[in-house]
Amino acid sequence: MNFLEHLQAAVRLLWSADADLWKIIAVSLHSAISALLLATPLALVFAYWLASRRFFGRRFLLWLIQASLSFPTVLIGLLLYLLLSRQGYLGAWHWLFTSKALVVGQALIALPILMAFAFTALQALDPRLAETAICLGASRWRVMLTIFREARFSLMAAIIHAFGRVISEVGCAMMVGGNIAGETRTMTTAIALETSKGEFAQGIALGMILLLLALTMNALLLIFQGDAGQSGARL
Repeated sequence: MNFLEHLQAAVRLLWSADADLWKIIAVSLHSAISALLLATPLALVFAYWLASRRFFGRRFLLWLIQASLSFPTVLIGLLLYLLLSRQGYLGAWHWLFTSKALVVGQALIALPILMAFAFTALQALDPRLAETAICLGASRWRVMLTIFREARFSLMAAIIHAFGRVISEVGCAMMVGGNIAGETRTMTTAIALETSKGEFAQGIALGMILLLLALTMNALLLIFQGDAGQSGARL
């Protein structure tokens, strides 16, 4: 079969609502969204704390966060595998090759992205904003929420970028998820598996879904950036 024939077969799979195909898509979306729900609150609170404090070792933490952006995801998968294996410190949890391990791995991948983008966004805000909120009697949590609201467009961009990184990674998902059908098989691990077997139709179909998600995420990012620009123009 040539490329056009594989492409036609992929379109037929999508059009026929193939159960196995859409199960893989559902697992991918569920794990990615769950990972973001786990990582986002932690990352935002930590980024706020880092942006609002001056202390010894702060520059080292910033360097570590920035450096972790370039860490290969397979390295994160390896470290998590060693922790969750039978001989690992967390082996008693029996999480290895489960959806829980998959979500935790993806959350660890998303964390540095969210922290780095959120920190940059919060640092760019006028420091007088927090001072004004404090003078008006706002509590610490209220001040933090006010800051987040002002930086909402940049924070949304951080979440979108993190989602794109998580949904498209394969190394960590393969190592800690095990690529189990119906449980931990994501779109990227399924593409790797099907391609290795010479079955290109499903891989192409999943690749089309990933491409559609990428275009959709970037369209949302452009919309948010446009809204932010219009808000700035009104100010």
